[in-house]
Amino acid sequence: MTSAHGPEDFLNRTAVGPDGEKIGTVGQVYVNDETGLPDWATVNTGLFGTKENFVPLRGTRLEGEDLVLPFGKDTVKDSPDVEDSSHLDADEQDSLYRYYQQYLGAGAPHTAGAGPDQGLGREGADLPDAAAGEAMTRSEEHIDVGTQRVETGRATLRKYVVTEQQTATVPVSHEEVVVEREPITDANRDAALAGPDISEDEHEVTLHAERPVVTTQAEPVERVRLGTETVTGEQQVSGEVRKEHIEVDDPSTGPDHHSDDH
Repeated sequence: MTSAHGPEDFLNRTAVGPDGEKIGTVGQVYVNDETGLPDWATVNTGLFGTKENFVPLRGTRLEGEDLVLPFGKDTVKDSPDVEDSSHLDADEQDSLYRYYQQYLGAGAPHTAGAGPDQGLGREGADLPDAAAGEAMTRSEEHIDVGTQRVETGRATLRKYVVTEQQTATVPVSHEEVVVEREPITDANRDAALAGPDISEDEHEVTLHAERPVVTTQAEPVERVRLGTETVTGEQQVSGEVRKEHIEVDDPSTGPDHHSDDH
């Protein structure tokens, strides 16, 4: 892989795992001090790509606009940290290779020191002889802003019972005793004279009355449910980005002449 491609072939590509999961963006490419070939690259991970993790280019492949790594995002994020990323010495490379050995298999490459490709504009790095007089690539970072759905709270729909007083008017009736008198006529004479002439007697009448009776009956009146609606607003986010400047040491124009880096 590294013998067939130059550092510029890897810059700013999207690094993905073997399953296609996005890991980050290739930020810098490091070449071997002895061979001048790409050995390592950094992948910008973390929030807004603010962290750089080293990955070996051995075992990777270019596929479209992606750099496919033989390991996933968690493996890259857990790789050893390098304090000074301007140059990888042999000890730092050995530490990284020991970590990645389980994913790369046997036979780690010779661990001569490695420095960033000059297309990245690292200060203090020596320009390789093979690159003298050739063009270099200047890169800039930009923030990649997205959204993440998170849980902010829970709403509960609860039903409880309250008791209230209701009043209604209902008509009621009752019976009262009424004494009815009628004269003796031919029509009722036989019934009236059926008993003895003088006697004692009594007659009872059962009285009735209506009383109010209250019962309750439950009936459904409405359906209530919880729903959600999306309210869209705007929030400002910020993050640090880096950009490369190119300077030219030209005796004819004086020291520290800066090129137009837009």
